[in-house]
Amino acid sequence: MTDNNNTDQDDLDHVMKTRRIKLYQIIELGVEPYAYGYQRTHTAHEALEGFEDLQNSEETIRLAGRLVSIRLMGKAAFAHIQDEDRSIQLYFKRDILAEKDWKLVKLLDIGDIIGTEGKLFITRTEERTLGAASITMLSKNLRPLPAAKEKEGQTWHRWADKEEKYRHRSVDLILNRDTRDIFRKRSEIIREIRRFFEDDKGFVEVETPILQPLYGGAAAYPFTTHHQALDRKLYLRIADELYLKRLIVGGINKVYEIAKDFRNEGIDRLHSPEFTMLECYAAYEDYNYCMNLLEELIPLLSEKVIGTKIVKWGGEEINLTPPYPRLKMTDLVREATSVEIVGRTRTELAKDVIAQGIQIEPEWGAGKLIDALFSEKVEPGLIQPTFVVDYPVELSPLAKQHRDNPALVERFELYIGGHEFANSFSELNDPIEQRKRLEEQAKLREAGDKEASPVDNDFLHALEIGMPPTAGLGVGVDRLVMLLTGCESIREVILFPTLREKN
Repeated sequence: MTDNNNTDQDDLDHVMKTRRIKLYQIIELGVEPYAYGYQRTHTAHEALEGFEDLQNSEETIRLAGRLVSIRLMGKAAFAHIQDEDRSIQLYFKRDILAEKDWKLVKLLDIGDIIGTEGKLFITRTEERTLGAASITMLSKNLRPLPAAKEKEGQTWHRWADKEEKYRHRSVDLILNRDTRDIFRKRSEIIREIRRFFEDDKGFVEVETPILQPLYGGAAAYPFTTHHQALDRKLYLRIADELYLKRLIVGGINKVYEIAKDFRNEGIDRLHSPEFTMLECYAAYEDYNYCMNLLEELIPLLSEKVIGTKIVKWGGEEINLTPPYPRLKMTDLVREATSVEIVGRTRTELAKDVIAQGIQIEPEWGAGKLIDALFSEKVEPGLIQPTFVVDYPVELSPLAKQHRDNPALVERFELYIGGHEFANSFSELNDPIEQRKRLEEQAKLREAGDKEASPVDNDFLHALEIGMPPTAGLGVGVDRLVMLLTGCESIREVILFPTLREKN
């Protein structure tokens, strides 16, 4: 039986050996195979968009890009180069090129990066083309690219194995226009978020520590590291909340950060151990302010980036036009399960959750039991944008007690397509109550709940100085990009996602 893997590797080794030979032949021609630079006059997109004027003026232009096709035809050759956005055909003719340039053309391979100078014309097959008068080698390709469809307007090659796309993102970006478009849209989304918060709403962008002496601000298990000079354990942040609140205490009344966070948790289509969050805090506001903020931000992003408030995601058509319903968590759980989640003991809740067919862990407190019940029985049905409001206090150790019901806190989460997109509180600013709740979390941690928060005395020190009433909001940037680009996996919108080790 033939070992296909060994055959493929033998073929690859042969091609790479042949390309190395060509590399030495290029050097023998007196050509530098890895140039220091090349001054383009136009991109392929600019050349094609301005084709008629450039052709009529007979202007000599300079293009550069990666070869995605080449066809030698005796004393002539056709090729396509691709740059950031488009590909364009090149025509090489032995009688026009210098002898050394023609010899170089015959040594070219798909994947090489070249510069070329000439004038635009239309071929007999009516393809817009650059007639090359000279050619410059910019970077010799030694490792071949997977086969790709090169013709303008066609769908480009996609790997059958998505893992290979994520492991070799450089190749994925070369071969797949859709991938390049996703990350351009991601950049545009982040740029528009910054414009919205700074120009429209008067927030100040800040940077808080990634390496922290104590983690907090979310229910998650952290990554740890060791600082040699200080000889102390440090944590990669799971959230930037507690530092941003320190800035509110310090008198910066509107702050936001687009932050890389890290959580030592499982990987699935919606979760990555490294991800991007938007967090913002506004003094003298409450969680209603944050609901209004999202009802402005999300449709704005959708219109700016994709030109519509109607998106298709997960097989559903979702309308991002506000206002979004504001529904109480207690009501939603009661309607779905007939279970009351407020005023119950941990034992009573555990019995009800198990009766719903949900597996629980013995170390879970009341908060985790409620969260499991809601996640299993309510969350998947929240397809259109919905604010779920007013959570039991056990779920939210950093949120302010509800002004009308002390068993609840003023918190909401935004759900779209059956998944959480944002989380917000009227922030707890009572240092005595905050200490009490963090100490309760610490007891759960000691009992085995690795995601429970520790007591952060430095943060409590800041609260004791005095924090004004504050609204806080966290938004999953990766999920927002998924929604607005139609991607089903978070790994599609992270350039270099964390992956399992390849065998």
